[in-house]
Amino acid sequence: MEISEQLQCLFSGTVDERNGSYVVEVPEQEIRLGGLQVDETYRLAVLPLSANDANNTDADPQPEQAPQTPPVEEGEQRTVEIEDIGDQGDGITRVERGFVVIVPDTKQSERVTIEITDVRENVAFAEVVERVSYYE
Repeated sequence: MEISEQLQCLFSGTVDERNGSYVVEVPEQEIRLGGLQVDETYRLAVLPLSANDANNTDADPQPEQAPQTPPVEEGEQRTVEIEDIGDQGDGITRVERGFVVIVPDTKQSERVTIEITDVRENVAFAEVVERVSYYE
């Protein structure tokens, strides 16, 4: 299965019926990590639970999952697109699970190769190594 680079978060959940509608609950951690915003609309992909997944899932969901490690490391280089500009004027991009990387001296929609310079629990910082043409 091919997974889009636009994927902002990935989690397992159930579909519940409430007052004639069906609801998929988003874990609080996905909002806290900044991958999703309350009152925004997102495209949702629903995949069936495989037999292997069913054997590894408890009947009662855990209230809090163990914290995940950041999906980037210091010194790592990636080519990304700057999605937003933050309050301080720095570029913002998101990588796996909606993990935020802040990149100074960039513009919205710009493609750049970055090097991760500092990794924290819920955000990383990077510097531009190269500005990339959209035609490459």
